[in-house]
Formats: sequence, structure tokens, C-alpha cells
Amino acid sequence: MNTFQGYLRPDGSVGIRNQILLLVVDECAEGIARSIAQTLDQATIVTNYNTCMYAGNEEMINTMIHTALNPNVAGALVLAMGCGSIDPQIIIEPILAAGKPAHALTCMKHKGTRSTVREGIALAKELQEYANRQQRTTAPISKLLIGIKCGGSDTSSGIASNPSVGAAIDQWIDAGGSAVAGELIELIGCEELLRKRAVTPEVADKIELLIAEEEKRWHIPGADVETMSIGNSVGGLTTLEEKSIGALHKTGTRPIQDLLRINHNHHEKPKAPGMYLSEVTHLCGSSGMHFAALGAQLIVWTTGGAGFNNPIVPVIRVSGNQQLINEDIDIDATGIMRAEEGINSVADKILTKIEAVANGEPTQLEGVGFSTCSLYQKDRRLEKTLCIEV
Repeated sequence: MNTFQGYLRPDGSVGIRNQILLLVVDECAEGIARSIAQTLDQATIVTNYNTCMYAGNEEMINTMIHTALNPNVAGALVLAMGCGSIDPQIIIEPILAAGKPAHALTCMKHKGTRSTVREGIALAKELQEYANRQQRTTAPISKLLIGIKCGGSDTSSGIASNPSVGAAIDQWIDAGGSAVAGELIELIGCEELLRKRAVTPEVADKIELLIAEEEKRWHIPGADVETMSIGNSVGGLTTLEEKSIGALHKTGTRPIQDLLRINHNHHEKPKAPGMYLSEVTHLCGSSGMHFAALGAQLIVWTTGGAGFNNPIVPVIRVSGNQQLINEDIDIDATGIMRAEEGINSVADKILTKIEAVANGEPTQLEGVGFSTCSLYQKDRRLEKTLCIEV
């Protein structure tokens, strides 16, 4: 695969889907968004449930802005109640600056809910008509960023699905593509291995520093916070380090170009093709939004459990767990566990699926059921308490 058929956006990025995004900056306005979405063929709602205050929410607001800039999004409608501190203009201005259509609508300025819903439907239909006029065109794979994630990991993850994805990603990078993995909490104990893959000493130091900061956030003495799920333990994993080594396989073996920061000051994105790490959270629903905000057009997800879908970025599911295989799974890696199939064979199937999904084929769960777009942000008060400066 050297090219794919995607939607060329005004900023030069290329999407594999043509989504209309309804961004709700005050949770009180979510009902308005849902009323508007009912009238559209396809729309995704992203709601800020954190608070309607501005200060302290900059990371979340940046995630909303960059999600709207994701190549899979054709246009966005931003909704606010009008009594909060988050001005919807600060969200639509960078979207408009990128050449993408966007509108802002405030309930209190539009004389109430019914009036706002009527105006919102009209604006959203404009966006839908714009999206419908977009045609797929040929683009190089250097325009395609793949997110890599794992969840509900078990022993089959480290033996079958993660190594298969890693082998596929190596081939993808060699062909000129880009990929990004996150979950720094999953990389505790892998620091020396990752340092050897960093392209510069500065990147190596950044990897080590940001993994250490993530460990600080989640492992505070005296606070019982679960970072290894019951499902992981039932699935056969015994320590965080063991879980990390298994998870590391899904990143392949190619050089790491950078570790992309996501916080209130920075929202770093890949500047050239290659393999990247990032501060994408390990929390499944929120990680989908982080990947969307980084510009990833699809996600490859290995699972020893189930779950995880994202309506903005299609998710290809890979599993080596015989008991899990059902119609939700895109790639069956159980042949590796039975010693009937090799890792490279499954890797080839993953690459074939990536090509098909990039060219428009839906994943097994795309458009089925309901998935939540969770917005995650680091707690600025905790960052200060832990002396984490960014």
C-alpha cells in the first residue's frame, strides 16, 4: 500500500471519513446538540463535562479544537449555553483559520432552546451539504497517521496480538507511513529499551522524563489508584512491568522520532513520517479523543478484553483470545496461540485491513451501537502539588 483514497482538506490533511462534529462547550447545552444530531445523517457529539470555567480547562479545550481539525472531520458546529466562561469563538477561530467550515451558536443569544435548535439544524445541514460535496482522491500514505492502543490486556496480548501489530507497524513505517502510541503508564520498566530507539539523546531524555511524570500522577503513596485492572490479573498478568513489556511489542522496533506532549501549554503533532510516542492516556474512551486530536485517522487496538470504539477515528480490533473472538473483532490472531500461524502472517492481515478501512470499508463496529467521546485532562492542581512543570 503506497496510496489511499481520502478526503483532501483545505489545510492539506487527508481524512478517511467525512464527519460532522457537534462540540458542546457547556454540558447544559448537550440536549440541544442531541436534538440537532437527530436530523443529520451522521454527526458526532463531543461534550465538555468538566466545568464551564475556562482557566484550568485549557488542555481539554485544545483537545476539542484539535479534534475538529482532525482530517476525518469535514466541519464543526460549536454550541454553548452562554453563561459559562468558555467563549465558543476561541474554538471556531483556529478551525476557520485552517480553512474548515465551522459555526458557533449560543443558546442565550438565540432566545432560548427551541430557537437555538432550529438555527442549529440549519447550520448543521449547511455543514452536511458541504461534506456531501467532498470526493475521495488519491493521497500518499505519508498523510495517514495510525494510533496504536491496547486494552483489557492478557497473556494472549503479549504473545499474539501486540507482536503482530508491532510487525505490521514496522512494515508501515518502512513504507513511509506514521504511527503513534501512548499510554505512558504502560511503559514503566521499558525506559532503557525505549532510550535505545530514540533518534536523539534529547528525545531519549524526554521519553524517560514523561514516563516518570506519568508514574508520579498515578502512583501516589497512600492513594489506592488502580492502574492494572482486574481483567488484566484474571487474564494472567502479574506485575505492571510484565504488562509493560507485553504492551511495548505493539510499538514495533523502529526508531522513535519524538514523544508528543499533550497538556495545557503543548499539543504536539508529528512533523515527519515515522514512529512516535505520545501522552495519549491509557483510559480507553479518552484515548480515542487524544488520538483524534493528534490527527490520527484510524486506530489499531489489541485486546484481551472487549470494548473501545470511537465514532471519529475508526478502530481496527485485534485479538488473540480464543474466548473473545466474535463478530466485533476485525483481526483474529488466535492462530498464533495455537501455533498454527506466524506473527508475520497476522501482520499481513492487519496491513490489508488498514488499507481497506483507509479506503472506506467500515470496521466491524463502525456505526454500530454507541460510543462516548470522553474528554480527559490532567488536573492542574495535582500537577502543581507534584512539582510537574510543563
